[in-house]
Amino acid sequence: MAQNGLDPRDHQILVELQKNGRISNVELANKVGLSPSACLRRVQALESRGFIAGYAARLDPKRLGLSVTAFVSVQIAQDQEEATESFRAAVRGMPHVVECYAVTGTYDFLLRVVAPDLETYENQTVKPLLRIPAVRDVRTNFVLEPVKDEACLPLEL
Repeated sequence: MAQNGLDPRDHQILVELQKNGRISNVELANKVGLSPSACLRRVQALESRGFIAGYAARLDPKRLGLSVTAFVSVQIAQDQEEATESFRAAVRGMPHVVECYAVTGTYDFLLRVVAPDLETYENQTVKPLLRIPAVRDVRTNFVLEPVKDEACLPLEL
C-alpha cells in the first residue's frame, strides 16, 4: 500500500475517473478488474476519504462567450492578517475570478480570470481589485493560447 493509503486498484480507479467522470460503474469495474459491487464500494470509500473531491463537466469558455483569460498577480500592501482576509473575501465575491492562490515571491496572490471581453475584465476585475485598500499592485498577463490545459493529476502507478 502506498504512503497515501491507496493501493494500485485505487490508483487505477482514480486514473479512470479523471479521464471520464461519467463512466458507468460496470465499465469502470471492467477496466480495473473488479466486480461492479467491489468497484462501487471502493469508489464510495475514495469519496468518503476525500480523494475524490467531486465531479464536474469541463466547459469550453470560448464557446460560452468567455474569450478573455488572464492571470493576475496581486501584491498586498501590508502583511497583516486583516488586510489579507479582506482581500480574500472580496475575491471570493468576484464571479470572473475562477481561481485564486496565495503564492510566494514578489506578489502575494495569483488569480485566473475569465471574461467575455477586455471591458468586462477591466470593470469587473481590475477596478474592484484596485478599490480594495489592502491591494498595492495588480499585474495582468493575458493568455494568447493555451498550450496545455489538463485537469488530470499525474497519478503514478
